[in-house]
Amino acid sequence: MVLRNIDPSAGLMNGTRLKITELMDFMVRAKIITGEKVGRTVDIPRLSITPSDTRLPFKMRRRQLPLAVAFAITINKSQGQSLSEVGIFLPRPVFSHGQLYVGISRVTSKNGLKILIVDKDGKPQAKTMNVVFKEIFNNL
Repeated sequence: MVLRNIDPSAGLMNGTRLKITELMDFMVRAKIITGEKVGRTVDIPRLSITPSDTRLPFKMRRRQLPLAVAFAITINKSQGQSLSEVGIFLPRPVFSHGQLYVGISRVTSKNGLKILIVDKDGKPQAKTMNVVFKEIFNNL
């Protein structure tokens, strides 16, 4: 998965998923598997990354590939995507109102949806709570 907006016009944006086809010394060749540019082959070079922490008395810089292995993605990262298969693992109640809906609504067919809800001991459960912290509504 791409971790930065590298080249939006080429489909290389934060959250784009790729299939790595070739590893080189300072670059990766990959095929885009999500978004409008599905099927396009792209080359991704190492990028210079400078953290913006102004508390440091020096500038730190590192060169890295802006990619992360993504066997799974978070509910937040899935927002806006359409997926043919979605598996949701809930070892505890979802964090905030609407988050469970976002996760479930990413799948294009109910046949592609699998949900595993477990209790503290890892035993399967039939339901979960959609947690809402009502305190956030006090100042509205």
